[in-house]
Amino acid sequence: MSMIPRRAFLKTAAAVTVAAVAETVRAGDPQGPLTMVVMDPLAAPLSCPCVKGYAQRDYEKLAKHLEAKLGRPVKCVFGESLTATLAKKSEGKADIIVGKESVVRVESEQNKIAAMPLAALTGKDGKTTMTGLVLVAAKDPAIAATDLKGYRVILGNPECDEKYAAPIAFFKELGVELPKSLESCAACSDGATKVIDGAKKGEKVATVISSYAQPLLEGCGTIEKGDLRVVGETDPVPFVVAFANGKLPEPVRTEIQKALLSMGETKELLAALETKAGFVALPSKKK
Repeated sequence: MSMIPRRAFLKTAAAVTVAAVAETVRAGDPQGPLTMVVMDPLAAPLSCPCVKGYAQRDYEKLAKHLEAKLGRPVKCVFGESLTATLAKKSEGKADIIVGKESVVRVESEQNKIAAMPLAALTGKDGKTTMTGLVLVAAKDPAIAATDLKGYRVILGNPECDEKYAAPIAFFKELGVELPKSLESCAACSDGATKVIDGAKKGEKVATVISSYAQPLLEGCGTIEKGDLRVVGETDPVPFVVAFANGKLPEPVRTEIQKALLSMGETKELLAALETKAGFVALPSKKK
């Protein structure tokens, strides 16, 4: 029987040990570092400073808060797409995910991550929800959403409930039939400019944007003030929710949830996250 040289044996054993430690951390080692993937569209790195005091949420301060409460490092990574962030920024890790509830739900499933909802972030108004706003050009003859029969209606990304599922239900309830082939665009700004350009050509066109995006369209100069007009609003849907990776042990997930819910104790943190009450318990699901 051949013998493995001692040096080669030790090198192999060390490699196995490193791999085992790395796997333990990925599986939820209570002392290992955590990676928080932030997909909140109002986070500073994902938005622009065009509206003073708005859409500049400082999640690095939330990471520091979590570190203090959990006693372990928390790395903050930002990205609009969970798939791209896992591949290019977070080394495949996503222990905590904060973003639009519907987007996180869809993309975590696509990436085979069991995302467990922990808490919802309140806005400056104290709400944890948003809506879809139906817009037409300022001089369009439509007064209400019921006047949009026969219009070209531009929806949002199918992952975004407020711009896709909610308006589809909204128009169905009103009896406004949408085309069989639905038109959509990723950004609210794209839909807004398409409405303005279409109206100039005499088209009957409307779009649906996220309610949180309305101040940014004018603030960033995408459109001029008064170019568009709201003629309808969908039912509210969940906005920003924090999730934990299901691979984390339940006690760790519970500690993260407690840490999130405790951020309301710090006024400076509330200001940094542009929130009235911080993270709050998720509303109970209707039966």
